[in-house]
Amino acid sequence: MVAASPDVSYTTKAPPVLLAIPVLTIELNADGSVRDIDVMRYPSQARDTVQLAIQAVKRAAPFGNVSKLPRPWKFNETFLFNDQRQFKPMTLDRR
Repeated sequence: MVAASPDVSYTTKAPPVLLAIPVLTIELNADGSVRDIDVMRYPSQARDTVQLAIQAVKRAAPFGNVSKLPRPWKFNETFLFNDQRQFKPMTLDRR
């Protein structure tokens, strides 16, 4: 997602105070294309970041063939938005 959205993402350490933290559940089709996106958590402020996160997921698709993986083909992603409305997937922050 970061590579597909270089102008609206960051890879540096997340700031101690974030603008917003939306959480999405992404469901894929067998070919890795996006079947559905559900919002698991709306941020209390900067609610527009939810749409920014959804757009980032769609830009990054397809995610590769998942047909040989066990179903369901779903994953959750937490988006860490800084004050410039740039995101970092939380999975990258856990290294």
